[in-house]
This record gives sequence, C-alpha cells and structure tokens, in this order.
Amino acid sequence: MNVLELKGLTKQFGGITAVNDVTFHVEEKQIFALIGPNGAGKTTAFNLISGVYVPTSGTVTFCGKVLNKMKPNRIVKEGIARTFQNIRLFGKMTALENVMTGFTCRTKADIFSIIFQMGKCKKEHDATEAKALEILDYIGLADLRDELAGSLPYGHQRLLEIARALACEPKLLMLDEPAAGMNKAEKQDLIELITKIRNDRGISVMLVEHDMDVIMSIADRIAVLNYGSLLAFGDKEEIQKDTAVIEAYLGNGD
Repeated sequence: MNVLELKGLTKQFGGITAVNDVTFHVEEKQIFALIGPNGAGKTTAFNLISGVYVPTSGTVTFCGKVLNKMKPNRIVKEGIARTFQNIRLFGKMTALENVMTGFTCRTKADIFSIIFQMGKCKKEHDATEAKALEILDYIGLADLRDELAGSLPYGHQRLLEIARALACEPKLLMLDEPAAGMNKAEKQDLIELITKIRNDRGISVMLVEHDMDVIMSIADRIAVLNYGSLLAFGDKEEIQKDTAVIEAYLGNGD
C-alpha cells in the first residue's frame, strides 16, 4: 500500500521551475530516500508535501487524500510530521517541553496551557507529559529531559527534533538532512534510530540526505532529483548502477 503519491508535481517560482513534473510513491513501512545535488529540488518537494508551498500543478496524495491546498497544521493532523534542515527547537524550553509541544495536533487544550497552566487541565497535562517522557526514553534522551534544548549538543538537538516529530503520532515521518553536522558515531546512532522507528512503530520514513553511506545503509527505495526533475526511481542496487545517476550525482570514479 502506498502512503504517499506524487503525480506530475510541479512548483514554479516566477520563471524558475524548482520541481518539474515529478512522480513517485512511498510505500507503507518503507524507508525512502530523496537524493540529488544541491539545488535539485529536494527540500522544495518536502515543502510541497508538508504544505509549506502549494503546487503549481500536479497532486500530493496521502493515504488516499489529496493534500494540495491543505495548511501545514491540517497536514500534521492527517499524519505527516517533519524536521527541517536548520534546527527549529524552542531553545529556551526544556527537552521535555519541546516534545510536549509536538502533541499540539492531538490535544484538546492549547499546548502552552497544558505546559504552563497545569491547574486548568491537569489530566491532559499529565497524559501529555507521560507520552513525551516515553518518546524521550525511546530515542535515548530521557536523562536530558530538564535540560534547555538550546544548551544540548548538536547531535542531541537533531534527535530531539525527531522526538518532537514523533509526538505528532505520524504515519509518515519526513527528515530533512537529519545527519547533517553529525560525526560518525552519531550517524550510526541515527541509522539505528530510523530503522527502529520503522520496525517498532510501523512508521514510513522519508528522508533527504547527502550522506550516501547513511542512504545506502537504510533506504529501501530511492528517488533521485536533478534540476528539479526525476532522474531515477528504484531500489538502492538499481540506483547505484544507474549510469545517469552516476554521471549526475555519485561521480564516475575518475
């Protein structure tokens, strides 16, 4: 079953076509990678899927529902959560509070009321806090629950963003360059976490990533963009052998 389908997806900014007639799909419980050179349109595609941009033409369909004109907050409720290239945590809030904000789309009360006005909605606060603690423990940050997000090491901040996205209870988790700036050990931990998320929780994962070691370690299927167009789409063995991909992105070994 496909959780996500892009058909003829196109986005133009004035005279520039950032994404050009792109068609591919992401299957249920799949780790899917979107790769390509800088400026290939990968993040623009992410922004189209998550509602940051509205497509010029084509469709984004998630679990059978067309998302084209939905606002980002509605798309989150439908079951898509994402992280960004640049970390967007609440730096002066604790790790626990950051994860709790991720439950905004699943709570009845305003999330900041849940955090800061516990007397008015204690039951929902307690339930949200317990779920947030479970997620922090799941990704290995439970001991840092009371640390300010802005004071955490870079690699931990990346993991905390993933934790906050998981709090949205997604069916599709979209990660925009999650390994950027990580050292080798942190990348290995990330690989294990993404695999665990898919295996344990049945969540489909779609990631944009430049680190080919990470991609080839975990991706079930790969789509390659080049100058906004789909250059190749297949499993990693097919992509590694694709002459057009080698020439355009992976290099020819010379």
